[in-house]
Amino acid sequence: MTLRQQLSFPRQYARTQRFTLGAPRAFTVSPDGARVVFLRSADGTDRVNRLWVLDLDAGTAAGGGPAERIAADPATLLAGATERLSAEERARRERSREGSAGIVGYAVDSAVELAAFALSGRLFAAELRAGTARALPVRGPVIDPRPSPDGRHIAYTVRGALRVVGADGEGDRALAAPGDGEDPENVSYGRAEFVAAEEMDRSRGYWWSPESDRLLVARVDTAPVHRWWTADAAHPDREPVKAAYPAAGTPNAEVRLFLVDLHGPAGGAESPDSPASSAGVDGERTEDRGGQRTENAGGERTEVTWDRARHPYLARVHWSSAGAPLLLVQSRDQTSELYLAVDPATGATRTVHRDEDPAWLELFPGTPAWAPDGRLVRIADEGGARVLVVGDRALTGGQLQLGAVLDIGEHDVLVSASAGEEAAEPETGEVHVYRVNELGVERFSAGAGVHSAVRSGRVTVLVSARPNAAGLSAQVFRDGKQVASVASYAEQPVLTAAVTLTEGGARRIPCAVLLPTGYQESDGRLPVLLDPYGGPHGRRVLAAHNAHLTSQWFADQGYAVVVADGRGTPGRSPAWEKAVKDNFVLTLDDQIEALQDLAGRFPLDTGRVAIRGWSYGGYLAALAVLRRPDVFHAAVAGAPVTDWRLYDTHYTERYLGTPDGAPEVYAANSLVTDDGLSAPENPPRPLMLIHGLADDNVVAAHTLRLSSALLEAGRPHEVLPLTGVTHMTPQEQVAENLLLLQVDFLKRSLGAGR
Repeated sequence: MTLRQQLSFPRQYARTQRFTLGAPRAFTVSPDGARVVFLRSADGTDRVNRLWVLDLDAGTAAGGGPAERIAADPATLLAGATERLSAEERARRERSREGSAGIVGYAVDSAVELAAFALSGRLFAAELRAGTARALPVRGPVIDPRPSPDGRHIAYTVRGALRVVGADGEGDRALAAPGDGEDPENVSYGRAEFVAAEEMDRSRGYWWSPESDRLLVARVDTAPVHRWWTADAAHPDREPVKAAYPAAGTPNAEVRLFLVDLHGPAGGAESPDSPASSAGVDGERTEDRGGQRTENAGGERTEVTWDRARHPYLARVHWSSAGAPLLLVQSRDQTSELYLAVDPATGATRTVHRDEDPAWLELFPGTPAWAPDGRLVRIADEGGARVLVVGDRALTGGQLQLGAVLDIGEHDVLVSASAGEEAAEPETGEVHVYRVNELGVERFSAGAGVHSAVRSGRVTVLVSARPNAAGLSAQVFRDGKQVASVASYAEQPVLTAAVTLTEGGARRIPCAVLLPTGYQESDGRLPVLLDPYGGPHGRRVLAAHNAHLTSQWFADQGYAVVVADGRGTPGRSPAWEKAVKDNFVLTLDDQIEALQDLAGRFPLDTGRVAIRGWSYGGYLAALAVLRRPDVFHAAVAGAPVTDWRLYDTHYTERYLGTPDGAPEVYAANSLVTDDGLSAPENPPRPLMLIHGLADDNVVAAHTLRLSSALLEAGRPHEVLPLTGVTHMTPQEQVAENLLLLQVDFLKRSLGAGR
């Protein structure tokens, strides 16, 4: 029997896309509390998502309960045709780490009666009450369609232009598009630039007004950005792909913001096949001047003005009926940010609030925003804690570490948070949902787990992952009482993760420990595999079953697996996260501290220690065997950042500054310039480097440069190039075999395992 036949988990893990297929996601609740909209595929191996509606009152008259129905099915809408993706859509999905197919995202009007989505580059609209869906006759490939709040129009982007069409399919026209003097190869309207989508969690580039008569539209000019080329080495007959990549210390895209009227003197319908439509321009354009009205494509536009030289990053945009358009803009070093209110008549801005931090300022989901009474809602680092601030008052303290604002109601704010450092009892790996107002804090979620929620009015959808149950549960509450559940079709894993959540070392580092299934004390000490991410934005020690399945599988091969969230990872405190300023190497120190402490409580053989990781975890794994071969005896480094000068501006400069401003910091954190490569006291350790050659986030040059440096230093290592594979390795065969090959490498390197 072959190794592959013996091990069924890797294949299941790959086919189910980490057990995410078939699970409901992307919930939206209608304000009248009648409908819950979501995406879900047909089963645990089906990649094609359908759009679903849960009618909460469907069976009331007949004495029944809530009922689910399909609102849009890609198989029907495409008449069985194969889905085709444009290069722009593939790039957008890579930024969002989206590996499924079909309807992968949608947007709705304010009443949640109309949904719009792109499918195979075409624009579709679904009437959520009636349950009908149809294609609209517009030019493609369509990206990011969004209905107006009143449901009468749908805006979308295509080939650098922002266009709008009536919900009935009539009147398709351009609102903003590259015009005379603008290079369409560089200038686009309504799209998020690379660092916004990759690092700021801002995937969109336009926003409707509450009255549905205007839009805020981002204009992105990538002309200053350096061009990088990605070649497919397996197909030398194909041209390399050119992309604008803003590496640390190099120019960013220029981002401006405009208020664009839906109707204007330059408007006028055009057919999708008209010459003007093909050119992406409708109407005469005059010269742009900040703060002045101009005509371009669909109607009048007014530039929104702020000091873009001081605060070039447009991080957040919020526009609701509770107040003026609200912007959050950041300085390039991210130590200063402004909350700006926009005057829709002139485009002028006024500062509502200013934040500064000597390390950096984090961005948070759901903020900033206006409360219904007009107060500013934000998350801030104050008094050593990450707190919720409404107006001028902090409503939480050190007991909670805020993560996101989920909803802002008339009487409270719904948030997700972890237990802070002042919490009465530690809750390792847990994330809960809380209702917060001036009267206090009330936990909404119950039981150990990782919880999140979507709410509108009286209805809340609580999504929970728990340590003692596989997958996710989605419960629907009305006025605090559960009225329905949304079924998950995700597969049950063939193994069970038996994880021990604990803390390690004097710093109380959050840790997860997994031993082989059926392990007995008489089995003795086990070779150790550290399995961290270990860096910013990558929390891995979670009170959730599926989060530890891969670690359990490695444990079942004969290892004691340790996952540690050291300094730099989220969920603990601002100081914990910001300790890595200028010093990523201390994340390795915390892995060692956790390992050494846990060895006194668990059967860990510290004479046989390996480490594996991907992305930042790959950097950490390679760092471990290069800097501390006295502790680590083998490493698997997947898609590692080895030279921080090759990584993007918004991420890298937040932590390390710029290469010109702090060359010694970049050298100290680099693997390529690591003095340890040639240090005779550092014995070479087995190192496997894995990298997708189509990775446009951590480009393959990182691994190739490290391999070259290792070769020059006479240090043996293995390189596994993955042709046609990006940063998220979605291919089934690749994902499966990567696990098997890593186990084979660990057994060869440590002489251990089952």
